Amino acid sequence: MLATRSFKGGLHPPELKNTADKSIVDLPVPDKVILHVSQHIGAPAKPLYKITDKVDCGQVIAEPGGFVSSRIHATISGKIIGSGNFMHPFGVPSPAIVIERNPEATEPTYEEENGFNLNIEEIKTRIQDAGLVGLGGATFPTHVKLSPPETKPIDTVILNGVECEPALTSDHRLMLELPDKIISGLKLIMKVLNAKRGIIGIENNKIDAIELMAKKVEGEENIEVQPLQVKYPQGGEKQLIVAAIGKEVPSGGLPMDVGVVVQNVATAAAVADAVNCRKPLLERVVTLAGNCVKNPGNYRVRIGTTVAEFIKMAGGLKEDVPPVKVIMGGPMMGFALFDLNIPIIKGTSGILVWDKDEAKTMEQAACIRCGRCIRACPMKLLPQQLKKLVDAKKWEQADKMGILDCMECGCCAYTCPSALPLIQTFKMGKKLVMAERKKAPKK
Repeated sequence: MLATRSFKGGLHPPELKNTADKSIVDLPVPDKVILHVSQHIGAPAKPLYKITDKVDCGQVIAEPGGFVSSRIHATISGKIIGSGNFMHPFGVPSPAIVIERNPEATEPTYEEENGFNLNIEEIKTRIQDAGLVGLGGATFPTHVKLSPPETKPIDTVILNGVECEPALTSDHRLMLELPDKIISGLKLIMKVLNAKRGIIGIENNKIDAIELMAKKVEGEENIEVQPLQVKYPQGGEKQLIVAAIGKEVPSGGLPMDVGVVVQNVATAAAVADAVNCRKPLLERVVTLAGNCVKNPGNYRVRIGTTVAEFIKMAGGLKEDVPPVKVIMGGPMMGFALFDLNIPIIKGTSGILVWDKDEAKTMEQAACIRCGRCIRACPMKLLPQQLKKLVDAKKWEQADKMGILDCMECGCCAYTCPSALPLIQTFKMGKKLVMAERKKAPKK
């Protein structure tokens, strides 16, 4: 019997997991890539080369701009033909490096070894050298996450195989196709953190992944698979911790405050590649879905490939179903694109190409104080009150009411019958609250 552990709040949007049975397909190497130097939380990377320079696939082309930053590697071999501001997926111009492929270049090869024999610092160095970030969408540099202060000992590592966002199935496919690599990555992460317990959390709508991963960890005394109730946002770090081990991260706190580190299953697989093979992060698996797509599925694609080229290489769009909206990521936390020449970045988990039926819109109306947003909020916030405070520019009160705890999951906006722009309001409000905090005199 499957477990029904979960968290308070959340909701059940349509799953739309129509690509869960589609095996991962390797796409061809693109002729051009656009590599932004900001593909992670933290300081942008610093470019090392200039236009006309030749680079090899896997070569570092931008060094970290600080400790909380990440390397950027050339994902194809060729010549740098552009450098400067290019449109970022987040909708703002951002520094990037453009490489044109050399069709005569050969692909790099990587020899495998048992990275578990390395010491902790060597493992962390290889992870940092590979430019790894959280591949679940958060893009926090992995080597930083694996370096908690000594005052915050970690006893549990939770691998996030929940994939609760509708339409996305890339993590599901990775668990089915690369379970040994994921488990190898988990063991390496546990070694770095000196964690005594490993948990792989998977929602109950992925029975095949639960059964396979459970079989793979049979005989492992300190690693287990934890089935979880199907609910959004079960994959949020704080919600996953509550559901998996019953601990609650305090307001304003981090998982390490309760002795936990959470990593995505795709990140764990990348850790195994980085440590065991010295392979940098050059590609990732992306779900392509929506009624407009000829061949929906899961595709391994080079980072820096434009969305337009990605869709084309995967088979293109149907001629008789015009797209109305293209979303990068999932429909709850992703964002609509206005230009398909924007590149896929390290945190891109999906591309959804929706027609008018899928991209239904509602007219905005006044709040009717129904309380649905309060019941749905997994962070136990009061969304309608927070919106009032942000609209009134009452930053101190919004701060006290916990706006910075908002994880921007979209539950409140999804359930709102008045179609209020709650997430957009909170995104802006959080930035302005942080700005006010910086202005305040230090105590």
